[in-house]
Amino acid sequence: MSMTSDIIITLALILATLSSQCHGGDVPLQVGFYQGKCRSADVEAVVSGVVKALYKKDPTITAALLRMQFHDCFVNGCDASILLDGNNTEKTAIPNLSVRGYEIIDATKAAVEAVCPGLVSCSDLIVMSTRDAVALSGGGRYVVQTGRRDGTISLAKNVNLPAPSISVSDSIKAFAKKGLDAIDMVYLLGGHTVGVTHCSLLRNRLYNFQNTGKPDPTMDSNLLTSLRSRCPQNATFDNTVNLDQNPLSSMTVDNSYYRQIVLNRGVLQIDQELALDPLSKNTVKAVANGFDFSTRFGQAMIKLGAVEVLSEKQGEIRRSCRAINKPFKL
Repeated sequence: MSMTSDIIITLALILATLSSQCHGGDVPLQVGFYQGKCRSADVEAVVSGVVKALYKKDPTITAALLRMQFHDCFVNGCDASILLDGNNTEKTAIPNLSVRGYEIIDATKAAVEAVCPGLVSCSDLIVMSTRDAVALSGGGRYVVQTGRRDGTISLAKNVNLPAPSISVSDSIKAFAKKGLDAIDMVYLLGGHTVGVTHCSLLRNRLYNFQNTGKPDPTMDSNLLTSLRSRCPQNATFDNTVNLDQNPLSSMTVDNSYYRQIVLNRGVLQIDQELALDPLSKNTVKAVANGFDFSTRFGQAMIKLGAVEVLSEKQGEIRRSCRAINKPFKL
């Protein structure tokens, strides 16, 4: 292992400890929580093996898992409530209808249950799986904390996520409610370095920005032409568009997204506003020109994973990630 890798891991461990003390309740999360709890089984290695196999078949799982973790942690904290099935669960809320990757967590759950039954939470599986997918996509491997427990409440009415058209100032406020600062916000929105969005979420920027009947004047003209071709004004279909408009980097977790938005090539309104608003533009420029994105992104993901977690006797360890436990009948 190189000295650089040692430094990165050390920084992640320090941040993990500080973050858990701030957000993890009376019992902080721990790096290596499952070590020694599952006989000789290495839980994180089992999860990594499953994610690696699935990633080889479909590299887009990285974007899916990043989105899943964000959508989970921003509603009731990181408690895997987004995984629960039901008529009025978080899954059914409009912002979550396009969330995918549930089968990835099902697969990791099945694998860890085979070697360590009843001990590994679904909320930890989301965080570990996302970390592994990020690493496979070139984003560097950060050290995750574990020890979360799963929530038992999942209601669509509780889903209140920042919209793609949110202002930077309102976005900062939304992140602050979760114990995340403005710099954390800039890095976490860097998850848009992979993945896609739908034309329906950006068509107003292309044709009728703020009801002017004109496109968003901040958008690069070449990008406007390209996106209009992909997203016709009156189309009855809803195409997808890469969030990172660098075709050589749209599947890689790196700082390319920031270099694009500095060039006015942000796809979603919040993406472009990050590079223009005085509250965030200096940070964006520093990230675009820097070389430590992987480390800083990993640190922000660690903080996100510590938001409002359940621990000790709170919540439960679900037998199925899709349903709360039912008492065994004697």
